[in-house]
Amino acid sequence: MNGEYVGYVAGEDPLYGFLSTIMRDRLGVGGPQLAFRVFRLSGSNEVYAYEEKFSGAKVICKFYGTRFGTDLDKAAWRARQEYEGLETLRRYHLVGSPHHVIRPLGLCRDINGVLAVEYYSGEEFSHAIARATQHRDDAHLYWRLKALAYFLATLHDRTANGATVDFDPDCRYFDTIVGRLGKAHRVGQWDIGELCGLRDRWRERPQMWQDRQVWLHGDATPANFLFGHGMDVAAIDLERMKRGDRMFDVGRVAGELQHAFMRDCGDRHRAEPFIGHFLWEYSCHFPDREQTFESISSRAPYYMALNLLRVARNGYIGQHYRSRLVTQAKRLLQAA
Repeated sequence: MNGEYVGYVAGEDPLYGFLSTIMRDRLGVGGPQLAFRVFRLSGSNEVYAYEEKFSGAKVICKFYGTRFGTDLDKAAWRARQEYEGLETLRRYHLVGSPHHVIRPLGLCRDINGVLAVEYYSGEEFSHAIARATQHRDDAHLYWRLKALAYFLATLHDRTANGATVDFDPDCRYFDTIVGRLGKAHRVGQWDIGELCGLRDRWRERPQMWQDRQVWLHGDATPANFLFGHGMDVAAIDLERMKRGDRMFDVGRVAGELQHAFMRDCGDRHRAEPFIGHFLWEYSCHFPDREQTFESISSRAPYYMALNLLRVARNGYIGQHYRSRLVTQAKRLLQAA
């Protein structure tokens, strides 16, 4: 179990009854007395793992109330939204091997807006990236990217509808990120003007409006995909799931790869073979691989830049590295 052990759930805690019901009714765990070990995951105050001592059965709980303070109605609404998103994608047969969306197990407004989901044992995408950036295990990352490309292509292909992409929300998201960078004095007015001008050039490109809408993971970051055996991939944390351009997911993965190599190796070029491999593997799951590759490659720079700017707005990013992220985002946007 990855996480910091913090103790047991007390029998009088309402969470004990919630977990017991899930264990018995949803997971088929029996026994007269259950006991739940608690693990804090990744230092988060929102996500914990619970392991039943005698059966070894595990459940993940995400507490939305921690984020929204006393507004339990809003917390419950967000928990319900993620619960329904998980159910929606699972109805597209994204269950089991090789493509899996984790199963929601229960929610409760009054227990800090908790959402319970199944535990999936696998390697985090972030670990696979680190094996390449820090230990030169390139072959392992190439394999994981092949599996992730297959998962995302399947997700997008199965959920495409007849509506064309509306690029405006992705432009508004761009404006929100740049606005936050400016408000925090992390970029200057000259940078804001340049970035907005580059955004307008992308808005004028017809190909940004021509694809069909798909269901998106919505937060395709290295923490939100787990790898099992072979080509098995599981998606977690779907609270930002939405309909939109497939490149919002695909470009974010590519942008995260570039960010990881810039941060860990100091070399943005080291990411390029992995990004190209990921886009090529994604494209192979469509009838005309070369045409698909050309289409997604032409749109990827915008979404990669969007991700680098999203990373740059974080307070823990130092000024020197933030400047490198913004500079690289501009380079990508100049491809328009």
